[in-house]
Amino acid sequence: MKFLSPLIAVVLLFSVVSCNKKSEVKGEESKKATQHIVPELKIKIDSSGIVGFYQAYPNLIKFQEDVLALYKKHNSTQLWLDNKGVVEFGNLLFNKYKGLDQEGLKANFPYKEKISPIFEHTADNKLSKVDTDLMITNLYFYYVKKVSGVDEKTTKSLEWLLPRKKVNYQVFSDSIYKKATISDDKKSKMFSQYYKLRDALHQYREIEKKGGWKTIETEEGFKSFKTGDSVAAIGQIRARLYATGDLKENNNGNVCDSVLIAAVKNFESHHGLTPKNIILPEHIVELNVPVSDRIKTIIVNMERCRWIDPELEKGKEYIEVNIPEFRLYLIRNGEIVFVSPVVVGKAMTQTVIFSGMMNNIVFSPYWNVPTSIINKEIKPGMAKNKNYLREKNLEWNNGAVRQLPGKNNSLGLVKFLFPNSNNIYLHDTPAKSLFERENRAFSHGCVRVGKPRELAIELLKQDPSWTPARIDKAMHAGKENWYTLKRKVPVYIGYFTAWVDRKGQLNFYKDIYQRDESLIKLLTEE
Repeated sequence: MKFLSPLIAVVLLFSVVSCNKKSEVKGEESKKATQHIVPELKIKIDSSGIVGFYQAYPNLIKFQEDVLALYKKHNSTQLWLDNKGVVEFGNLLFNKYKGLDQEGLKANFPYKEKISPIFEHTADNKLSKVDTDLMITNLYFYYVKKVSGVDEKTTKSLEWLLPRKKVNYQVFSDSIYKKATISDDKKSKMFSQYYKLRDALHQYREIEKKGGWKTIETEEGFKSFKTGDSVAAIGQIRARLYATGDLKENNNGNVCDSVLIAAVKNFESHHGLTPKNIILPEHIVELNVPVSDRIKTIIVNMERCRWIDPELEKGKEYIEVNIPEFRLYLIRNGEIVFVSPVVVGKAMTQTVIFSGMMNNIVFSPYWNVPTSIINKEIKPGMAKNKNYLREKNLEWNNGAVRQLPGKNNSLGLVKFLFPNSNNIYLHDTPAKSLFERENRAFSHGCVRVGKPRELAIELLKQDPSWTPARIDKAMHAGKENWYTLKRKVPVYIGYFTAWVDRKGQLNFYKDIYQRDESLIKLLTEE
């Protein structure tokens, strides 16, 4: 009964309201003698009434166990009604429910034709008082479930293994009850990125209301546009960039100039593309993604933010890797102190979305070759070439295969370990050219770091004896050397295809593992 204990908050809230009312009455004893005191409304709602309710409204059956326990704790009396009708808390709840669309969620309560008349006085409520109270209680559970995100079982099935946010139903109750005094300025209830994406959602919905943007049409065989070119498509590009603010002023001209090129480069830098001085077909493809699709991407990533524990970003020092962005960040005291491009797992060997605690840095590492690679690559290579192991700087080691330390080692000159069952870690690589590519999904699952030396220097600032010179020597020693960090560093590997950076700029990244569509389908089906 996961909702039971937190929802005692509902009872406490009404107790507070009741106590406040009683204190006001005590303070006006002189009026008691002349006023008619209306008996307190008490409606009996016991287990038989609750079971009967779910027989009539089976689409809410998933809440039955928790509702039974809640009313039992409240002495089997109503939660939402008094002599005047629905209490203020209930009306605030309904307003929150109607505002779900602003949170990127659909307000599709299974019996909305029953719930609306309770609050909208233009229609008659045909429900009994018992069923009215029960219907509102189910709306409360529905609302909390929505704003909490899909359940942990579902997120695990989506291969999301980062620590889940602990849902505090007391906070939700308070936020509804104290709507007049609680604002999003505190940003304490959710992962901070959630609020930034919510603002972006409102912005893009406004763009959609104004008609979005038109498709840029290029001639067949189009290869590029450069400064000085003059075609109708240039004017279309201007209009498109102006719609999202990448271009500050639109002169409606059809000539490609330096102002337009600068705007396109700004667009590229926030859409996972390498800024160039010409406009290429792949840029047109990205510009032509409909605003409706961008909105879906924002909504999907708002849902992912609901799963993140906001306490994670309060850590003194941690590493975050965003797979679709192909980038690693080291955060210290709330500030980004280090950034590096990364290479992540390809589609067939996807990097896992999870977290761990980095405890060791290994200089001049061996590479213990996974069994899958031994079977798929090394054994066939040995069958064709008897010198295969020596040429690849490999050796047998207790029935397994490992690669000797050195600049050609597949792990490069250093690796960063955070023990986990997925056998994922960060490491250097001799294949430096891959970091120049826009799509950097090439690994067998581990995360290759573009600036491993600099990352080691940053991490070892916690131990002054490890100077950059000492780190360089250890990386090129040709002999494996393990160092245990004095203070473990959390590592979070996530998957966000929309992200608002610290400058307030909305960024979109390609859905390299095709995860967005299944999630948006899940959200729209509910």
